[in-house]
Amino acid sequence: MTTSFEDLEVWKKACRLSVDIYNYLKAVHDYALKDQICRSAVSIASNIAEGQERGSNREFIRFLRIAQGSAAELRTQLYISREIDLISKVDSNDFINRVKSISQMIQALIRSLTVNGKQKTVNE
Repeated sequence: MTTSFEDLEVWKKACRLSVDIYNYLKAVHDYALKDQICRSAVSIASNIAEGQERGSNREFIRFLRIAQGSAAELRTQLYISREIDLISKVDSNDFINRVKSISQMIQALIRSLTVNGKQKTVNE
C-alpha cells in the first residue's frame, strides 16, 4: 500500500475534478442541485483518503466502493444538470468522462488490493 493517500493519482484526479466543478458552479443559483453535485464530487476524493488512512486493505476497499458510489451519483447529477441546461452539453460530457475515468481507476485500485477475489493483507 502507498504511504499516503496524497501519493495516489486517483485521489489527485478526484480532487482536481472537485475543484473544477466547484469553480464551474460558482455562479449557479440552483443551490439544492449545486450543493448535491459539489457534495458528491468532494465525497469521491474524501472516501479515497479516508479509506487509505484506515490502514487495512479491507477498510480501504470498502471506502473505495463508497467512492465509486459517489462517482455514480455525481454522473447522474451531471446528466440531470445537462438536461435542465444547468451545465452545457460540452462541459457536462467533459465532467462525465472525467468521472468515468476516475471510476475506472478506483476499480483498478480495488483489483490491485485483491487476490482471487479476496483482500490482500496489509503486508502484501
